Amino acid sequence: MTVIEDVTGLVAVVTGGASGIGRGIAQRLVERGAQVVIADIEEGPLEAAAEEIGAVGIRTDVTDAASVQALADQVVERFGKVHLVFNNAGVAPESRIADMTLADWRWILDVNLDGVVHGVHAFLPLLKRHGEPAYLVNTSSMGGFVADMPGLGAYATTKFAVMGLTEALAHELRREGSNVGAAVLAPGTVRSNIARSLRTRPSGPEGSALVQNDISEDPELAQLRWLDPVDVGDVVLAGLARGETHIVTHPEWYPMVGERAARIEAAFGRAAD
Repeated sequence: MTVIEDVTGLVAVVTGGASGIGRGIAQRLVERGAQVVIADIEEGPLEAAAEEIGAVGIRTDVTDAASVQALADQVVERFGKVHLVFNNAGVAPESRIADMTLADWRWILDVNLDGVVHGVHAFLPLLKRHGEPAYLVNTSSMGGFVADMPGLGAYATTKFAVMGLTEALAHELRREGSNVGAAVLAPGTVRSNIARSLRTRPSGPEGSALVQNDISEDPELAQLRWLDPVDVGDVVLAGLARGETHIVTHPEWYPMVGERAARIEAAFGRAAD
């Protein structure tokens, strides 16, 4: 089992690092002595965040495999190796599945799923190469455990996929005795600007069904425990120090996961009758 208790001097890469959870993770890494590269598609916020937290900023489009590979190449050229990779970039617009266009689907899949695939493909060989303890963390969501979130069916689809990808990778790495660990981050309610993610969508066909609502303004959701992004950074680093494969920010939400597990268990029970 890979455990990383001290990140001092380690090289870390965080996608979606200019804001929200990515920036929170990056900030905590910098504060604890890591050498941090943040990658983001928005150049202005990227430059500002890099300067403010003391990281290196590299503009990257995670939907483009060549862009992610260029990020990996630049990190190795500058630092020689990489130890921690956080595939964190993501979007969360809303729509009923029945109303979505194929272009809507393509964009969400490109960012939330292909962005992770591109990160794993580009960085996993580099994490293995040096043989030192290393970790790859993919951001899913509580929506990767439970899909009952009105308007977020497509988002949940991608986050379930990231959950499966990461669990499979963690098993593979463990079986081969790799120096690399893999974990999936499943955050709940966090104060970030993911509610504004449509701002990053390239212009495309007319007729999109996607809208963007700020869930923090929902009176029911406003009663939940909301974390600051740097708090998520603390949770993530604590998870790496324990060698976790699942890192959750809101343990009090487990009853939702338990209810889903109970329904599945009941279905298996009925099938056995």
